[in-house]
Amino acid sequence: MTVIGSDARPPQSSRLSVLIPFTIVTLIWGSTWLVIKDQLGVVPPSWSVTYRFLVGGVTMLIYAAIRRERIALDARGWAFATGLALFQFCLNFNFVYRAETYITSGLVAVIFALMLVPNALFGRIFLGQRLGRQLLVGSAVAMAGVALLFVHEARHSPSGPGMALMGIGFTLAAIMSASTANIMQATGTAKHYPMAVMLGIAMLIGAGMDAAIAWTLTGPPVIELRPAYLLGVLYLGVIASAIAFTLYFGVLRIIGPAKAAYSGVIVPVIAMLLSTIFEGYRWSLLAGAGAALAMIGLVIALKARRPNR
Repeated sequence: MTVIGSDARPPQSSRLSVLIPFTIVTLIWGSTWLVIKDQLGVVPPSWSVTYRFLVGGVTMLIYAAIRRERIALDARGWAFATGLALFQFCLNFNFVYRAETYITSGLVAVIFALMLVPNALFGRIFLGQRLGRQLLVGSAVAMAGVALLFVHEARHSPSGPGMALMGIGFTLAAIMSASTANIMQATGTAKHYPMAVMLGIAMLIGAGMDAAIAWTLTGPPVIELRPAYLLGVLYLGVIASAIAFTLYFGVLRIIGPAKAAYSGVIVPVIAMLLSTIFEGYRWSLLAGAGAALAMIGLVIALKARRPNR
């Protein structure tokens, strides 16, 4: 007689209901680095972040209204939305946009792949999620790939060591902020509220925080009427924020923050492919090996049966 236990079932991360949104999010966020780079220049970074999440928040609440969801939160919900706004939609993106003023978008994307480390550790500390052997092996392989990509990018960075260090510092700060928000989304509190309502309100609160920072640091609002800039704001607000965060947090609640962070491992590879097409990025043997290892590590980790719960 065959006994079918929990270990006989395929991991949730290998199901199409997870793989499809995971792939969509990865493709979307792999393209955002180029769009963000185009947002920098005339408009101060914090104002660009403000416009992005103003568009994203309004989009999410319109979607919630179409679904006839009640757009209201209790005291605990408002506290949670404010925390999510601070870490995800304020600190994270203000640091990312500033990082791209110092280093290339490809290098920011590469460093951001390191988020799988704090996601896994925070998940273990705050959520009690186990770090299975297969996940650790996959992480090690992927990290080796990211390291090779990092070395390649650092060698070819036109900014110089001092500017590069500033950019890396801003990116690491963004990683810690985003990882904190990821852990928040994996808690029972997050699952208690409709996602569209929670994200919409959090984005609008975040936009308010971003505007306060922007006004304090750079003065009144600045807008660029260049079509590419305006289309970039719409793309980042609707596609890369409203749609992508809904899909990403939905996946995160199923497979946990450690595995969900692997979208960040493959994102720099996509970013570099797009950079090859639009910015004349040139691949080396080192970069190719790093991209291959990152993808192999992703496959190994996503097949792990833990740490879902």
